[in-house]
Amino acid sequence: MAPLDGFGGSIPISKETNVTKQDFAEKLAKQTDISKAKAMDVIDAIFSTKPREGIIAIELDAGRDFTVTGFGTFKTRKTKERKGRNPQTGQEITIAARKSVSFRAGKGLKERVKE
Repeated sequence: MAPLDGFGGSIPISKETNVTKQDFAEKLAKQTDISKAKAMDVIDAIFSTKPREGIIAIELDAGRDFTVTGFGTFKTRKTKERKGRNPQTGQEITIAARKSVSFRAGKGLKERVKE
């Protein structure tokens, strides 16, 4: 495994293209010198989508943006009802209005990825 850049080369990362929640917990535990179980608790406290759990989801549910300076902003967006077509039949359909989540990368993250 290659070392993770930006962490002093002390945390190995796999050559897989996706990082799982388990991988994330292992990296967080090593970086912060906490147990893997505690790291999972921290990840769940931030990212959980269960009702009344997950700091980000709670803020978005309340209609507030969630910004991590330098990393990015999570927002909810509303789309209007619109007309569309069923691609199999060509029949015109109405696509209901809905809310969705969007993420806009911050300057620090954009610059890091660009390198």
